[in-house]
Amino acid sequence: MKISKKALLAATALSLAPLTAFAGEIAVIVKTTNSNYWQNVNKGAAAAIDGQSEHTFSFNGPASESAIADQVNLVENAINRGVAGIVLAPSDPEALIPVVKRAYENSIPVVIIDSGLADGAKDTFQAFLSTDNCAAGKLVAENMVKAVGTQGKVAVMSYVAGVGSEIGRVGCFVDYLKANSKLEIVGPFYSQSQMATALNQTTDILAANGDLVGIFGANEPTAVGMGRALVQAGKAGSITAFGFDGNGDLQDFVRDGTLAGTAVQGSFQMGELGVKTVIDILQAESVDDFIDTGVVLVTKENIDQPVAKNVLY
Repeated sequence: MKISKKALLAATALSLAPLTAFAGEIAVIVKTTNSNYWQNVNKGAAAAIDGQSEHTFSFNGPASESAIADQVNLVENAINRGVAGIVLAPSDPEALIPVVKRAYENSIPVVIIDSGLADGAKDTFQAFLSTDNCAAGKLVAENMVKAVGTQGKVAVMSYVAGVGSEIGRVGCFVDYLKANSKLEIVGPFYSQSQMATALNQTTDILAANGDLVGIFGANEPTAVGMGRALVQAGKAGSITAFGFDGNGDLQDFVRDGTLAGTAVQGSFQMGELGVKTVIDILQAESVDDFIDTGVVLVTKENIDQPVAKNVLY
């Protein structure tokens, strides 16, 4: 992204500020508010706003990650209010492109977090902040192979097919196993980020695959449902399980051995750095096109150490 474009957007947005009641508002719009992960993004956004008076922020999201039309409407509403900027975690890589383009046309800078948009959105947003999901998926796969070896069955419990984070995270997990082992992939199965769905899916998979050696739950609600199914089936600890994200349930599963580990993203950092990046753009400062917010594999060995405590929530 060329600095001149950012400066132009910033200058235009600032010039519109006196004309709208919401000019100081930064709208943070996530995939759903019904998740500790996204509430941790909220906490990060609040931390970025704290201590300064030029901007406020709003936090919003649909009732579920699959309610894509509702998220589109939230972005539309933010544009119609004339907000100063938008931090967006898109639930779908294609469906959010038109409203992001509309924000661009209205000189409202957009910073994308967590999941990317498809190529059709090129040059309509100013920065992308995310876990390197491919690297994260590979990290989990490497540890899976270390734990179970190179033969047997591994089930993949995913969330919403085609979401940018899912493509990288699950895709690179599967690709690594295929390239570096003879492990048979069972799935992926898609929970639509519903814990109860993941629980039921995992229960069925455990019943149908008595020879399963490993299982991966690729986001917070999916991993929680997977963990509960393992416990209910009496297979906690006997099947090597890895989760993703770091709420209290997943931390408990790591501590009691239900999970061998969980890969935790910097969700607080996404909220904090996302809002700070919008503010930088509004002040005509240069920002990087991509900012890696990192991932930590939390295990029983490091869960009480600073490296894990800094990302758990």
